[in-house]
Amino acid sequence: MKSVLLILLASFTVLTSCKNDSKSENQNTSNSSSEEKTVKQNDGLTHLKGEFVYYDGAAVLQTHANIYGVLITDKLKELDKQAQQYKSEPTDMVLVEIRGKITNQKDEKILWENKVEVMEILNVKPTPKEDNKVIKLEN
Repeated sequence: MKSVLLILLASFTVLTSCKNDSKSENQNTSNSSSEEKTVKQNDGLTHLKGEFVYYDGAAVLQTHANIYGVLITDKLKELDKQAQQYKSEPTDMVLVEIRGKITNQKDEKILWENKVEVMEILNVKPTPKEDNKVIKLEN
């Protein structure tokens, strides 16, 4: 009986020590990657990718998880200028990748719950044709 208990205790000790070794290896790699973070990753801005449209004084960014009202700034106008080359209609959406400041503060013009202020433009490209499913009604 004592030998069975001793074997169980020994195997438990071996298993837990192996488990701790793998955790410490993961912690070491995460610590080294946090040391390699750039200044951009520590500035409080959020990296967002999604479909963007600016039409008639209103701008919206739709990501896979949320929809953001975009605050009207000079950077937004610069983003719209870059997006214009990929639009065939004024209401077409364009894929963008930005870094911005997210806020939930009330705004008299933007009624979306989540708002973003564009701080940096990383990438602008057209929406794939198969994703652009717009139904047009003509008179």
